[in-house]
Amino acid sequence: MNMRRLDTSSPRFQEEFERLSAAAMDSAEDIERATKEIIASVRQRGDAALLDYSARFDRLDCADGADLKLDPDSFGQAFAALPAAQRTALEYAAERIEHYHQKQLRQSWSYTDELGNELGQRLTPLARVGVYIPGGQAAYPSTVLMTIIPARVAGVEEFAVTMPCPEGTRNPLVLAALHLVEVREAYAVGGAQAVAALAFGTETIRPVDKIVGPGGAWVAEAKRQVFGRTGIDLIAGPTEIIIITDGSAPVDWLVQDLFSQAEHDALAQSLLLCPDANYLNRIAERIAALLPRAARRDIIAQSLANRGALIQTRSLAEAVDVANSVAPEHLQLAVAEPQALLDRVRHAGAIFLGHHSPEALGDYVAGPSHVLPTYGTARFSSPLGVDDFQKASSIIALSEQGAKALAQTAATLARGEGLEAHALAAEARGQ
Repeated sequence: MNMRRLDTSSPRFQEEFERLSAAAMDSAEDIERATKEIIASVRQRGDAALLDYSARFDRLDCADGADLKLDPDSFGQAFAALPAAQRTALEYAAERIEHYHQKQLRQSWSYTDELGNELGQRLTPLARVGVYIPGGQAAYPSTVLMTIIPARVAGVEEFAVTMPCPEGTRNPLVLAALHLVEVREAYAVGGAQAVAALAFGTETIRPVDKIVGPGGAWVAEAKRQVFGRTGIDLIAGPTEIIIITDGSAPVDWLVQDLFSQAEHDALAQSLLLCPDANYLNRIAERIAALLPRAARRDIIAQSLANRGALIQTRSLAEAVDVANSVAPEHLQLAVAEPQALLDRVRHAGAIFLGHHSPEALGDYVAGPSHVLPTYGTARFSSPLGVDDFQKASSIIALSEQGAKALAQTAATLARGEGLEAHALAAEARGQ
């Protein structure tokens, strides 16, 4: 496989790069239309619609909505049956994820001003959260940990988990992860119909306050359409990574890093930027040598051919500028002195510094949630964290003195807006 080569010094670079980075995330009209129909059907028909879609898409033969609910006792059984190494890995990852997100936890606060008014902010957790766990290309027990643990830290107590279970297949590691994070409510439902059920409710699934978790194009489009009825974390596109290197990293390490992103999905994007043309040649040679041995080589080959590239830049600084223009989900600074580049980075979901910080470790056990903004939304969005599961209420307790002191200012501004009743309500406290 010949991976695409680009050069920032070429007069056609910008045109070629924009074509490469134009994404597959934009929802095609047929997906948008079909998703709208699925959501409408679930709203109108409830469980009956879920059963129809589960039979059509996942080949599940269920008599009623209750058959879609997973037995919570099976979670504990799956955990107990895990090989010791897998059980220990889940527990250790969960411990590190919780430790990291505890650092994010904010507290309510208040102060008393010079007029004796008490002002502040009260933080409370969301009451009920829906979590979508993908299950199409692979199983993701790591996503169970990366979504539910930050919510637990925030104080969320009630969860409804949905995940596709094609032909009734239930991944034991995912079930074990559900046990570890103490989930008792999960359903064998995937796709846009799962999002619709979480947003609007059915006879079996009660609606939630917010839906989090990654998914494919149908899930992303469904989340976009239900937003407003319920909260969402973000609308995720295909996963992506940019690796910037100065040529000091072992070549095979970075090839495996490219593969690790590409194996997710044929639409995943893996880009490597370097000023050294000879190093890029070595990367290309090792891709050709190692790809035939990769377990998911067909998916990797499609991903790298369709949306991957090796890009020669004029400098490392220019490489960071290119990365900032993309605002990638993952940015790996595989250079000898990553701190020297860090201050130049303006937009990235997660930044991995140095040769020993591959994105793969971030996916599982480093600590921060791996649910990250994609498709350029890192320009204005943040990784999933504790803040996503808390909401704030302003606290205003005015003293008699404070109300009198503020009344005339409020009345003046209210009349300036043409709101006389506001002015009179303020002045009533100012007498």
